[in-house]
Amino acid sequence: MTAAWHVVPEGLRLSVRLQPGARRAGVEGIERLADGTEVLKIKVTAPPEDGKANSALIGLLAKTWGLPKRDLELIAGHKSRNKTLLLHGEGDALRRNLEKLYGAGG
Repeated sequence: MTAAWHVVPEGLRLSVRLQPGARRAGVEGIERLADGTEVLKIKVTAPPEDGKANSALIGLLAKTWGLPKRDLELIAGHKSRNKTLLLHGEGDALRRNLEKLYGAGG
């Protein structure tokens, strides 16, 4: 089993399962995929074209978590529903904040 997030030297690495084109945008919480991997499930209303859903993802998380957009970096999965984000900052503090919001996952 792989956790949804873990601390790295640059901050916090986060695994996401994105659902573009949803009726409502929001962070749904931790979900376990068939292979046992945990991800943070997120919905955005933007379509999956021309990077619109990726931009919506960054904007939603920045607003929800009170972080500047520049501190969220999409590092893998640009054209996939499964994505990896890097949250720049103090990793342990970011991990504690996510655990308060969504429970275990790291």
